[in-house]
Amino acid sequence: MSQPPAGAPKSAFPRPRAADSSARPARAPVVGNSPHTGGKPGSAQPVALWQQLLGVASALQAVRAGQSGTAALAAVDTAVRPGVQALLFQVLRQAGRAEALRRCLVERNPPPAADALLCTALALCWNPDDSPYEPFTLVNQAVEAAKRNAATRKQASFINGCLRRFLRERDALVTSTDNEPLARWNHPLWWIERLRKDHPQDWEQILRANNTHAPMTLRVNKQKCTLAHYQQALAAINFEYDVVGESGVVMHQAVPVTTLPGFSQGWVSVQDAAAQMAAPLLLQGLDLAQPLRVLDACAAPGGKTAHLLEMAGPDSPMEVTALEIDSTRSARIGETLQRLGLSAQVLVADAARPQDWWQQHCGGALFDAILLDAPCTASGIVRRHPDVRWLRRETDIAQLAALQAKLLAALWPLVRPGGRLLYCTCSVFRTEGGAQVQTFLAHNKDAQLLPSPGHLIPGNTDRDRPVPDNLSGDHDGFFYALLQKSTQ
Repeated sequence: MSQPPAGAPKSAFPRPRAADSSARPARAPVVGNSPHTGGKPGSAQPVALWQQLLGVASALQAVRAGQSGTAALAAVDTAVRPGVQALLFQVLRQAGRAEALRRCLVERNPPPAADALLCTALALCWNPDDSPYEPFTLVNQAVEAAKRNAATRKQASFINGCLRRFLRERDALVTSTDNEPLARWNHPLWWIERLRKDHPQDWEQILRANNTHAPMTLRVNKQKCTLAHYQQALAAINFEYDVVGESGVVMHQAVPVTTLPGFSQGWVSVQDAAAQMAAPLLLQGLDLAQPLRVLDACAAPGGKTAHLLEMAGPDSPMEVTALEIDSTRSARIGETLQRLGLSAQVLVADAARPQDWWQQHCGGALFDAILLDAPCTASGIVRRHPDVRWLRRETDIAQLAALQAKLLAALWPLVRPGGRLLYCTCSVFRTEGGAQVQTFLAHNKDAQLLPSPGHLIPGNTDRDRPVPDNLSGDHDGFFYALLQKSTQ
């Protein structure tokens, strides 16, 4: 999407359409004057929209205060949580536009609770083509929500006045914000500028992709089921899909994992197509019939650890050690492996401190291959976690890059001569990708960069780019660099 030419009227900027209409919720019916959505399973009581809007506004306020979306949603009543999550994700994808419109309506910032509710309503109704409810319904229910909440009751008339004015003057107000980068792209300004610098040809595509819905992608466990067999199982229950790569399936519609054929039996796992590249890249060219020693250095929740073991096969003597510094997240590795019928040595340990675990638990033996999926800004998975863009600060990039460099420096000595290390991040920022690897190569003359995908752009439609067999826009943003240690 290009910038309007200099001197062009602001109305020349095209109105955005729904990025993923298949994932957009259908507009709920109105019962009387109160729209309802489904309540808790087994409950006869529907949930009023004003209740959901209160939950969304509360979660938005928590995200603005620095809480993750996951933590904010955990505080929402379970009866309304599914609907709140769907609406919250839409609000977070349109929060920049909402804030710009709110500034047009009000010069001074309202109190936090009132501002969160006002911006929630504006984010959901500013573009009627993408609104989950009719705009006037959203306005009515937002005002009702304000009246029902002690934190916003005194501002109910103010919220009503702002939103009624927005309905009257919508076109003019939206046009007045069209050329504001925050409103246009719904990302912080520093993020937009960083992408313009890092990806001068692709920055607009990345930002557009970040505001779409990510697909549900599955990885078939070939130790339990062939890809062809799983295709038949999906077709038998009329689930539509596309095949991606050697063992991936992209669902046309996201579904609860409990409805997937063989999920509890370990036939498949949920894993993005970009993340599915890690295990094949690390193991390519290695003799899996040999007793290889493999380390997954930052392993939770265990998807890549499992993929390594699936590729090795049940008769392979390959030994896999999975490290995770957080004990709660480490438990998820064990749960993942148990469901899939796999086993590995799982350690709660800091990969940056081998002195704490390498000798004691690994016998001080060098590894044939190390997978380092390093902590990062998560800037490549924003479409799955739309809160990330609003939680991150620009200073986080340097801090995380320093941690990544520390991990590389700590783990490289553990690679045997002739062995390899795959460095990857779910980031599109070059500081965490290409620049990080170039610095590492400059300081480690025994390291050679093997052919690697480099930066994968989310929403990629260019068939000449890496992952040529991927479908249009079916993978997250990622970075991969395969490093080999010399034998000299």
